[in-house]
Amino acid sequence: MPFELWLMFVAVSLLPAISPGPAVMLALSNTLRFGRNATLASATGNMIGLIVIGYAVAFGFGALMAASAVAFTVLKIIGAVYLVYIGIKILRDGSSFQVQDGALTPRKSPMKLFLEAFFVSVTNPKAILVITALFPQFMSKGGINLAEITILSVTYAALCFANHAAIAFAGGHMRQFLTSARRVRWVRRITGGLFVGFGAALATASR
Repeated sequence: MPFELWLMFVAVSLLPAISPGPAVMLALSNTLRFGRNATLASATGNMIGLIVIGYAVAFGFGALMAASAVAFTVLKIIGAVYLVYIGIKILRDGSSFQVQDGALTPRKSPMKLFLEAFFVSVTNPKAILVITALFPQFMSKGGINLAEITILSVTYAALCFANHAAIAFAGGHMRQFLTSARRVRWVRRITGGLFVGFGAALATASR
């Protein structure tokens, strides 16, 4: 892939990579609840999920999602149910977002955080359709080129990882807001409500 074409891809990909969505909301939630290292673990899960989507799209899964109402509906319902599940867990967990002695102790293992973000990533049909629309514009015609797929997938996933990492490293400043029990309550309600809202929006989304 020519370097100039790759730079153009980076420029075009920046907006969808940093735009708010379930993955960004999960990164923000993990930063406030568990701290920087936890967010980096979930960011890695999201990154691997996007790379998997990139390869799947190149081999025709994106076209299937765009063409098949059944496939799109099944995937969006799975993703929506999982987002609502995360939101309800946050709403019911009274200890969410509590800061003790200025530090947070993760109550989830890095592997659980990784898998949670990976599942949110690969069950988001909108992300699949965005990649389906974006990648072919920068790929050679006439067959599958694994080198191009790898470059595009890794680049897009790395941009998303960088966005989540920035959220992780800003977490220390954001957690200063959580020194009040009243603020913690409101942040928990808003965050849980947003996950439920994302799930509801995804469940009603159309192609």
